[in-house]
Amino acid sequence: MKRALFLTAAFSLATLTLTLGSCGGTVDGTSRTSIKNKGSDTLVNVAQAWAEEYSKVAGGAVVTVTGGGSGTGINAMINGTVDIANASRKMKASEFDMARKSGIEPVEHIVGFDALAVYVHKDNPIESITIEQLADIYGDDGEATKWSDLGVDMGDNDEIVRVSRQNNSGTYVYFRNTVLGKQGKYKLGSLDLHGSKDVVELVEKTPGAIGYSGLAYANEHVKLVPVSMGGKDPVTPSVETAVDGTYAIARPLMMYTNGEPTGAVKEYMDWILSPTGQGIIRKKGYAPVSMD
Repeated sequence: MKRALFLTAAFSLATLTLTLGSCGGTVDGTSRTSIKNKGSDTLVNVAQAWAEEYSKVAGGAVVTVTGGGSGTGINAMINGTVDIANASRKMKASEFDMARKSGIEPVEHIVGFDALAVYVHKDNPIESITIEQLADIYGDDGEATKWSDLGVDMGDNDEIVRVSRQNNSGTYVYFRNTVLGKQGKYKLGSLDLHGSKDVVELVEKTPGAIGYSGLAYANEHVKLVPVSMGGKDPVTPSVETAVDGTYAIARPLMMYTNGEPTGAVKEYMDWILSPTGQGIIRKKGYAPVSMD
């Protein structure tokens, strides 16, 4: 009987500790505020920058940030182990259903915009690409396997090396929905990488490669390819073209909370959407919610 009471008390204490550790608020009996933030690898760099700057202006606030992909962050929110889930795609209907069955009511907050850029090696002479050509490269029904299939002369590096993301990535889902259609499927044989930065680094080192990743990961060692859609002129990805909608593969960047945020989490979300927070996302290469 004593052993049963001891185990019950220990379980209750462990549950209380987990609850306190995973919610915005004071922890360890001090005034230190802990906010847990997890998800999209597209957002992870700016989320870390937000967390670092916020700790300077909000005394005692500690925001822990981890990546892992949009799906990973959303699942963590559904399981109640994080306060904020970062996502570069909208939650699926099945995820909303799962959340509500767990007593979680997800609320979406748009915190910026991103132009999902198409990257090739800096020596690739391609001048622009269409959505249809991207589908021909990446889609299950696509027939483009060589750069010469697109009229591009890559010499000895004619084979197209397709670089993609893993399927728990919001970038993977958004690119599929926009380029291949919601019912579309990726062609087998691509190099599926874990992070946005990894995609750009592989393209940089591989002459025949093509990949897609957030605009914030662009550097002078890779080439951004202007994209055209529906017979319109090609548009180069940029902060401005992401906001005004002229770039074909632009998307909102989101954070999800369980219900409307309150307390420490609300203060943090309000700060992210303030001129200071939006200035940080602009510096990181993403578009703010408003260009005003």
